[in-house]
Amino acid sequence: MALSVKDVQLTTAYSGGDDLESGHLEDVRLLDDFDIETRKTSTRKIKVSVGGMTCAACSNSVESALRSVHGVLEASVALLQNQAYVVFDPDLLKDEDIKAAIEDAGFDAEILPEAKSSQTAPNKILTGQFNIGGMTCAACVMSVEGVLKELPGVIRAVVSLTTNLGEVEYDPTVISKDDIVNAIEDAGFDGSLVQSSEQGKIILEVVGMSSEVDHHYLEGLLCHIKGVRQFSFERTSKELEVCFDSEVIGSRSLVDAIDEASGGLFKIRVKNPLTRMTSKNLEESSKMFQLFTTSVFLSVPVFLIKICPHVPVLYPFLLWRCGPFLMRDWLKWVLVSFVQFGVGKRFYVAAGKALRRGATNMDVLVALGTSASYFYSVCALFYGAVTGFWSPTYFETSAMLITFVLLGKYLETLAKGKTSDAIKKLVELAPATALLLVKDKGGKSIGQREIDALLIQPGDLLKVLPGTKVPADGVVLWGSSYVNESMVTGESVPVLKEVDSPMIGGTMNLHGVLHVEATKVGSDTVLSQIINLVETAQMSKAPIQHFADFVASIFVPTVVCMALMTFLGWYIAGVAGAYPQSWLSEDGNYFVFALMFSISVVVIACPCALGLATPTAVMVATGVGAKNGVLIKGGDALERAQKVRYVIFDKTGTLTQGKASVTTVKVFTSMDRGEFLTLVASAEASSEHPLAKAVVEYARHFNFFDPSEAMNKQNDNNDVRYAGWLLDVADFFAVPGRGVQCSIDGKRVLIGNRKLLTENGINIPTLVEDVMVELEQSAQTGVLVAYDGVLVGALGIADPLKREAAIVVEGLVKMGIRPVMVTGDNWRTAQAVAKEVGIHDVRAEVMPAGKAEVVRSFQKDGSIVAMVGDGINDSPALAASDVGMAIGAGTDVAIEAADYVLMRNNLEDVITAIDLSRKTFLRIRMNYVFAMAYNLIAIPIAAGVFYPWIRFTLPPWVAGACMALSSVSVVCSSLLLRTYRKPRLTSILEITVE
Repeated sequence: MALSVKDVQLTTAYSGGDDLESGHLEDVRLLDDFDIETRKTSTRKIKVSVGGMTCAACSNSVESALRSVHGVLEASVALLQNQAYVVFDPDLLKDEDIKAAIEDAGFDAEILPEAKSSQTAPNKILTGQFNIGGMTCAACVMSVEGVLKELPGVIRAVVSLTTNLGEVEYDPTVISKDDIVNAIEDAGFDGSLVQSSEQGKIILEVVGMSSEVDHHYLEGLLCHIKGVRQFSFERTSKELEVCFDSEVIGSRSLVDAIDEASGGLFKIRVKNPLTRMTSKNLEESSKMFQLFTTSVFLSVPVFLIKICPHVPVLYPFLLWRCGPFLMRDWLKWVLVSFVQFGVGKRFYVAAGKALRRGATNMDVLVALGTSASYFYSVCALFYGAVTGFWSPTYFETSAMLITFVLLGKYLETLAKGKTSDAIKKLVELAPATALLLVKDKGGKSIGQREIDALLIQPGDLLKVLPGTKVPADGVVLWGSSYVNESMVTGESVPVLKEVDSPMIGGTMNLHGVLHVEATKVGSDTVLSQIINLVETAQMSKAPIQHFADFVASIFVPTVVCMALMTFLGWYIAGVAGAYPQSWLSEDGNYFVFALMFSISVVVIACPCALGLATPTAVMVATGVGAKNGVLIKGGDALERAQKVRYVIFDKTGTLTQGKASVTTVKVFTSMDRGEFLTLVASAEASSEHPLAKAVVEYARHFNFFDPSEAMNKQNDNNDVRYAGWLLDVADFFAVPGRGVQCSIDGKRVLIGNRKLLTENGINIPTLVEDVMVELEQSAQTGVLVAYDGVLVGALGIADPLKREAAIVVEGLVKMGIRPVMVTGDNWRTAQAVAKEVGIHDVRAEVMPAGKAEVVRSFQKDGSIVAMVGDGINDSPALAASDVGMAIGAGTDVAIEAADYVLMRNNLEDVITAIDLSRKTFLRIRMNYVFAMAYNLIAIPIAAGVFYPWIRFTLPPWVAGACMALSSVSVVCSSLLLRTYRKPRLTSILEITVE
C-alpha cells in the first residue's frame, strides 16, 4: 500500500513526525500553552473488523484481550459479523492501540471507517489555525487577541506577529470558523483559515488508473489540494483512502477538486463502508469455495485409489514399485501433502495462534485430528520400508476430513451471509445518486447536476423526481406528492407531502416532483440510525449466550481428554485381550484400531454449533423485526421480552389517538361563551400539553371558523382584525399533575383539575361536580376554569381510542399477559377508558415521575414488566421497566430509554414484538437442544461405545462431515425465522372467520 502524507502543520512547537505518519492527526496540539488539564473527558467508539475467528472461543479470546487493555471501557465481539465494538478513553488509547491488542491476540484487525455525520459531536473542541494579514506591531497582536477572546465559544486564542498566524481553540457548536474569520476582518485585518484539528476520512474508488505514471499523477494532484492531510492507495482494490481537514474542505469539494484537476482522467466513486463489508463477506465466501474445490480436486483421486484399487488400466501402474514405495503410496502421500499443508494451512495457522495465547478452538481439533492421521500414515510407510511389515495407511482420512470441514465452512459462510440480509436491504434503500439543484450567488437555481448520494451536505437543495427515492432527510420547499414510507416506518398507506413536510431518506416518491432541502445526512439520517440500531442489536449478546461461551471455553480440552481416554481404553483393552482380534481390520493392529476411534472423537465434536445457536437467531430476528417496523436494541431486550408478565400502557397517545378535541363547553356565570373560550385559550397558549393545544384550536375555530385562515392571520401583523386575538398573559406557571395558572388583566386564572382549584381555596359546587362526573363517566377529561377566584366554567375533552386498542388488550390476555393502564388523568375518566378497552388494573392520577414507581411495584415479585409509552414524557417509566417500548416513534428513532422502538403508531406491534421474541427464543432453545444432543450422541458413537453390540465404526472422514454439517444445520435452523409472519389478531383471539 502506497502511503503519502501532506503536512501543512505550521506550529513550530509540534515536531511529532511519528504521530503524523501513523495518521493520528486529530491529536496534534496547535496551541503552545494549552493546558492539558482543561480538556473535557470523553469516550470514543469504534468498530473493528476482526479476521481469523472461527468459533465462540475465538470471540471470547478477542473480548478478553480488549477488556484487559487499560482505557477500554466496553468491548463486544460479534462472531457472525467478524467485528468488535469498542468504547475507550481517547486520552489513554488511540485507535491503533486497539488494533494492536487484537493482533497481539493472534487475529487480524482493521479499523472500520466511521459514517459521516452532519453534526459535530457534543463536547468536541476544535483548534483552528488562521492566517492574519495586516498586523504591524505588538498592539495589533493584542487587538486581534482581544477580539478573538471575547467571541462566544472561543476558549483560548494565541496570535503570533512573526508568522502572521493565530491559533484559536473553539467550540464548533457555538461558533463556526467563518464567524472567527469575520471577527478578524471586522477588527480591520485580513483573515482566512489555514487548517484545523478536525479530521474527516473518505474512501473512494478510482477508475481509470492503468500505470505507475497515473499513480504518481494522482499523488501529485492530492498533494496540491488544500486541506488534504494524508492519503493511501490500494492498487489491487483501486481504493483511495483520504484523510482531510473537514473545516477546510468538504468531501464533495474534495471529489470535485480531484475530478477537475485530473481533467476527467479518473472517475471517482464514493465507497459506502457498509457495502464494503458486504463485498468482504463475498470475498470470504469466494475464497472458501476455492479452497474447497482445490481440496476436492486433490482428495477425490486419493479416495478412489483407496476404494477402487483394481481398475484394469491403472492397477499395474499403481502397483509399480518406485524406490521403497509403491506408486499408489507415492501418489497418496504427495496429493495429501498438498491438501494437508497447502489447503489446510489455515487450520495450522489458526491453531498455532490460539495455542500461543493459551486458548483452544475448532481449528485445534481439526489440526490435531488430521495431523494424527497424516503422520501415522507417513510413519507406517517408512516402518514398512524398513521392516517389510506394511501396515494400512489412512491418507484419505486426512484429505477427506479437510475437504468436508471446508465444505461445512463454505456452507456456513453462505448461511451466515443470509442472516445479515436485513442490513443489506436497509443499505439498498438509500439511492446511489441524487439530483443537486445548483444555485448562483443570489440563491437562484441555475441548473442541476447528478452527484453521489454520499456527498450530500446539509442545506443542499435536491430535486426528487416521481418514481425515485428520497436521497436524504429533509424538508419540502416546493411541490406536492404522495410518498411511500413503508420501507422505513412500516406504514403501508402513502403519506401526502407538501411544503414544510418532513422527508425521510430512502422513501419512494410516487407522483409529483419535489424540491427538498437536506437537513440530515450520513449517520444522522433516520435510515442510518435504524441501520445503526439493528447493527448494535446484532452485535450485542443475549444473556443465554453466556452458557455457550462457558461451554466453548472448556469444550476443546474436554474433547481432547476424551479422545486420549478413548485411545488408551481401546488400546489397553486390546492388548489385555478384552475383545477378539477378529474385530481388527485386515493387516490392522490394536494401535491403529484405537487411533481411528480417537481421531473420530476429535473431529466429530463441534463447538461451533453451540457458539452459533444464539447469535444467528438474534441476528435474523432483529432483521425481521426491522422489516416489520419493530426495532430491537439488543439480544438482552429480546430475551427479556419473551418472559413479559405485565404490559403497562400509558393512556394518552398510546391507548388513545393522541388527538384530543373539545367536546363539551359549560359556562356557569354570565360570561359570554366566546369571551370564556378566549380567556381559556389565552392561558393555555403557553402550554405544551396536548389538552392545552386542543383547547386553543377549539377556541380559534370558534372565533374564526377556519383554523387555517386563523393561523395565517395570526402570523400577519398587518391584519388588525386577527392580530392579537389572544389576551396578554403574565406569571404563567404549569403545575405538574394539576394544570396551569397565570394572570390576565391583573386577575388570577386557574385551569385544571379539582385538586388545583381546591388547593387554591376555590369550592366546587354540587352542580359543577355533577357535570364533571358526567363527563368523566363518558371517558372525557373534565377541566375546570376559575377567574379572579370564581369558578366560571368547565370543558370536556375527549381523546378517541385507537381502533385496535381493545382487541390488542384482549390478545395480550390470551397470551397470558396482564395489561395495566397508568395515567395522570382522574379515576373516573381512567376507569371509563379502561372499561372500554378491557383493562381491569388501572392506576390513575399518577404524576409522570410516579409512573416509574408503578413499574417497580410490579417488579417486586420478580415479574418482567413491559412499559409502552410515547418515548417522551414516559422516559422514566420506560427506563425503569424491564422492556421499554416506545410506540409511534416515527422519525425519532434515537430514543435512549426504550429497548424496543415501534416505528408505527399501532398497538398491534406490541404483540408483534412479544411474539417475535418468543418465537426467537423457542428457536434458540431448539438450536441448543440440537447442538447439545448432537455432541452427546455423536461423541459416544465415534468413540465406539456401541461397537461391541452393533459392530459399527464411524470413519474419521465421515465424522468430519457430520461435524461440518452440524454447524450448517444450526444456522439453517435460525434462518427459518426469516419466514416469520406477524400474528393475525384473529388467530390470537381464536376467532373463526366465516
